[in-house]
Amino acid sequence: MRILLVEDDPTLRAQLRTGLHEAGYAVDEADNGRDAHFLGETEAFDAVVLDLGLPVLDGLSVLKRWRDAGSVVPVLILTARDNWSEKVAGIDAGADDYLTKPFHMEELLARLRALIRRAGGLASPLLVCGELALDTRSGRVALQGQTVALTSHEYKVLEYLMHRPGAVVSRTELTEHIYAQDFERDSNTIEVFVGRLRKKLPPALIETVRGLGYRLVPTP
Repeated sequence: MRILLVEDDPTLRAQLRTGLHEAGYAVDEADNGRDAHFLGETEAFDAVVLDLGLPVLDGLSVLKRWRDAGSVVPVLILTARDNWSEKVAGIDAGADDYLTKPFHMEELLARLRALIRRAGGLASPLLVCGELALDTRSGRVALQGQTVALTSHEYKVLEYLMHRPGAVVSRTELTEHIYAQDFERDSNTIEVFVGRLRKKLPPALIETVRGLGYRLVPTP
């Protein structure tokens, strides 16, 4: 899953970046509203963490421009302590949730997981496809109750597919959502990760749709 982190405070941004990376997210960053607006318009993200007090262009204006352009990416806004009017303005502008500073990283991660699940029409943090289960809270993958050991990139590919059960996902889409912008992307590596997953899981679980991509299907 790929996150856009927009925060102008370098110390807080570094802390958030570290926490998001440790949670397995690919992270793109912006420290001002102009760059954030551009990235949100030109790149694909699964969620955005957006501070409202930004230089050049404030976060509220960035959010309004995204929504006016038709973007439905889940947005978690960061607001100042006890500034209720900022929270209301953010929600009215199209934010999906808010978090008041200071906050615990665990709460931010939990809220992000919930936003991403809701965007995919999923209610539970436990994603299930047939006898395969993926717990987004712990990062544990189990097949018939037995833990399956995956590398970080194998996990990212599987997690993205499990958020979209039955949907065809192209190699390009997978590449865009598991790598940050500054990573050297190669869609051919997706085939490698899918091949490795098929060796660890029932091979028919990940179906190749010729010319289009991959689809996750429950095995009988």
